[in-house]
Amino acid sequence: MTKWVDAARLDLSDVLRPGDGVLWGQACAEPQTLVEALVAQRAAFSGVSAFLGVNYTGIVKAEHADHLRLTAYCGAGHNRRLADAGALDILPVPYSQLAQLLRGGRIRADVVLLQVSPPNERGEYSLGLAAEYLVPALEGCRAIVAEVDEQVPWTHSDRLLREQDFALAVRGARGPAPVPYGAPGDLERSIARHAAAFVPDGATLEFGLGALPDALLGALDGHRELGVHSGAIGDGVAELTRRGVITNARKAIDAGRSVAGLLLGSRALHAFAHRNAALRLASVEHTHDARVLARLERFVAVNSAVEVDLTGQVNAEVANGSYVGAVGGALDFIRAANQSPGGVSLIVLPASVGGKVSRIVARLAGPVATPRSEAGVIVTEHGAADLRGATLRQRARRMIAIAQPAFREDLEREARAMGLLR
Repeated sequence: MTKWVDAARLDLSDVLRPGDGVLWGQACAEPQTLVEALVAQRAAFSGVSAFLGVNYTGIVKAEHADHLRLTAYCGAGHNRRLADAGALDILPVPYSQLAQLLRGGRIRADVVLLQVSPPNERGEYSLGLAAEYLVPALEGCRAIVAEVDEQVPWTHSDRLLREQDFALAVRGARGPAPVPYGAPGDLERSIARHAAAFVPDGATLEFGLGALPDALLGALDGHRELGVHSGAIGDGVAELTRRGVITNARKAIDAGRSVAGLLLGSRALHAFAHRNAALRLASVEHTHDARVLARLERFVAVNSAVEVDLTGQVNAEVANGSYVGAVGGALDFIRAANQSPGGVSLIVLPASVGGKVSRIVARLAGPVATPRSEAGVIVTEHGAADLRGATLRQRARRMIAIAQPAFREDLEREARAMGLLR
């Protein structure tokens, strides 16, 4: 029987035991009241391992590692500070493996903390803003603790819950955590204009995180019958759907429905998602599965990078010695796009960091998240380098051409020293 409690009197020791694993929704789907209770009460269940996703709220801090063992698949948001402080252990695996790791117990999820919507007329609570790895975690957990928030939309998520599924429940009024980035600026729009030329009508799109996806969507207003199958989606998908550009009409699977694991956006996106049968929030086993992705034609994967070298290798994890990104789902989607008839992989990034540091480099300063064998099209504000079918020397020339002009001479010199240019 569900125990409803006042948030101020919530005692997680009713469900958590020392040595347990705990997991919760990430980014905008973080149950903030529950996570605050976890860190405040952590001494009562010392040794609990906590698995973090994208961390926008910063509730979990480095000092909380005195009793909690913190692990994450990414360094996004406030996770970078945790990693820099040595308080966070990184799990460098493709997103498509998360469900298997959860089912096999290699990622412990004895207790799952959820942000959920109020129930519908049938008494069903939805997962609100995130399904993805929460779905397999819920199948194997011992207890579910729910934060029911009136501001969370009721969505058609792969897993619906009833009150009796909750060991503990509280009523929240925090609303979803906001995204930490604003509307696209001139730089993002310039990159998007170059990328849009590679998106055919009828394409099915996937997006990574940040302002660039919404910038690209803004550049696709003249396209027709686009579809969406992505790990995450933002406000731009809602806007293009309202305009009739995104219809999902040509998809071989989930026809007529946009599919995502996570919603990252404003109240406008939440209003669009509320009770919208044309949007499915799906498990990672659907969004990232190679067998599912193989059925999508004209699949366009749009992902970002920390830096890209002259041969097309991508570092999406480490910047200036700090873990800021992830292996994530990019490689899952990139490989699918490269195999998809009419598809393409787009890596979009500014050419430099404030004009001071080039993001097109001769040698990567971090690990290779995407090998050059999977290189597609690299896009900056200075143009697009199509590396498909290109030799190493051709790649070097094309990459230098889209670098910040101030760095091109140095890149040419390094390329010659490496034998990439004659």
